[in-house]
Amino acid sequence: MASISAGAGPAPRTQRAPMTGAEAVVQVLVEQGVEVVFGIPGGAVLPLYDALYGAPLRHVLARHEQGAALAADGYARASGRVGVCIATSGPGATNLITGLATSYLDSVPVVAITGNVGRAFLGTDAFQEADTFGVSMPVTKHNYLVLDPEELPAILREAFAVAASGRPGPVLVDIPKDVFTATISPEAWDRPLRPTPVASTADGDDHRRRHDSAPRVGAHPTPWGPAGCRGLGNLDEAARLIARARRPVLYAGGGVIVAGAAEALRRLADEAVLPTTTTLMALGAMPGDHPLFLGMPGMHGTYAANMALTETDCLIAVGARFDDRVTGKVSAFAPDAAIIHIDVDAAELGKVKAPRVAIAADARQGLEALREALGRVRPDEWSDRSPWLERVNGWKQEYPYRYDRDLARRELLPQAVIEELERATAGDALVVTGVGQHQMWAAMFYRYRRPRQFLTSGGLGTMGYGLPAAIGAQLARPDARVLCIDGDGSFQMNVQELSTLAELGLPVKVFIINNRAHGMVRQWQDLFYGHRLSASVFEHQPDFVKLAEAYGIAAFRITHPDELAGTVREALARPGPVVVDCVVRQEEDVLPMVPPGAALKEMIVG
Repeated sequence: MASISAGAGPAPRTQRAPMTGAEAVVQVLVEQGVEVVFGIPGGAVLPLYDALYGAPLRHVLARHEQGAALAADGYARASGRVGVCIATSGPGATNLITGLATSYLDSVPVVAITGNVGRAFLGTDAFQEADTFGVSMPVTKHNYLVLDPEELPAILREAFAVAASGRPGPVLVDIPKDVFTATISPEAWDRPLRPTPVASTADGDDHRRRHDSAPRVGAHPTPWGPAGCRGLGNLDEAARLIARARRPVLYAGGGVIVAGAAEALRRLADEAVLPTTTTLMALGAMPGDHPLFLGMPGMHGTYAANMALTETDCLIAVGARFDDRVTGKVSAFAPDAAIIHIDVDAAELGKVKAPRVAIAADARQGLEALREALGRVRPDEWSDRSPWLERVNGWKQEYPYRYDRDLARRELLPQAVIEELERATAGDALVVTGVGQHQMWAAMFYRYRRPRQFLTSGGLGTMGYGLPAAIGAQLARPDARVLCIDGDGSFQMNVQELSTLAELGLPVKVFIINNRAHGMVRQWQDLFYGHRLSASVFEHQPDFVKLAEAYGIAAFRITHPDELAGTVREALARPGPVVVDCVVRQEEDVLPMVPPGAALKEMIVG
């Protein structure tokens, strides 16, 4: 049964009636506007699952707790709302950890609810006991171990507030089984949470300083104020730097998507004439066909983006954290640029590159304030951008993403598969990927036109992300055409979620870029390890068509370029879920590429 919801279930208790801890959890979820939760039942959460029976919530039964966490992550990314997942104690909770780490590094709001052994058994190595609070601490924005049932409603409300506020992230609430079964007084429903003191942090957002030492409850992050920022820095100085720059670049990260700042980004780029690059996590913030768009930067970025970042004299970084996959050799990244850095998390300002102007603000608010400041700059202070635009446009024309199209007429190439998917969907699909070569090709050869159109694991690089996240995305956006572009290695890491997909009957179309290898590992071994392919090429694989059919899912296989267009269109037209096994050339590399530790200007163009 995919859903534990019944339209004719018992009416919820009134807020003032006594209730169990489990009933309180359900009521808070409903109060917070939650519609879908992902999870797997087990002994420590059976009281909660009993309370879910007949509740006005849709429960999706995952086949692995990591699948539940990643589905909640995909749901949150696609919708912009908080995703919710549930797991039992011990291995159930620890199986969530990779999913929570995925959300943590990509700043995705998720609330994870885990059960634990009864309070009297904590610390006794009881059956299926784990220190969930301690294990999850490094990979959550905040976490709680609930020891007082009367605090449960307030803790859960705060968990949602913390997950979604400031720089979003995952929050875990660990609840002992006897707290689920305890009776909560009517007064507890409206009782505010008693704050636990936490050492002040002057160097950044409190959630990046992890947690206080008390296992009962952590403290609320320091308020950002009504404007959502701690300080707007010297806006007039930033505006003058931008106006006078001869080679400016606007560099946008995932924070632009999180803050709903894509429109503000485009307005600033257009009005100030700023060539713009967006990271992997920000694809779609600037339309892929915008004349000022340079493409993605970094290890597999475009030549135009990487050379512009190397030669710029003014870099405006917004919602970006100067990740090593973007910067390459840090000392050679924007070496002559005056840097203006806007980020909601003050801990990111100056962490990697020292900014001339640091603006601790929500991306949208910071961009809008910067535009206002630019309006105060005198016309005679603006530099002529024509030579710079001519230079970057020359790079774009001379060095676009490319592949061997003559070879593509004889052998099925992965880049051609991605291009065909864009043609067949008119560039309008919501694309979810796993991690590996296919992830980069999906970023490079499908042009994204809007925010939240491309979902992928960037910071952690979680193989197995694609399928469960696509399930979550489709539930969040039932109107969208969802494509899961996965690699054969990544797909097999959460292949069991085909059962969830089949049970739900969701119209997710899965395209497996099957090169019979851990392709990115194979590529690195070819390029940097003397072609010694150690444990990177699969000697055995399942038949993905038969595997999908075993789950009751329609499936196709493409082995030759002549089959590509027709099979893609047939798969897209088929109702319900579909799996397509695209058997591509194994030796194909993701190029261009900046070798690890090299400067962006040292990229291998191919």
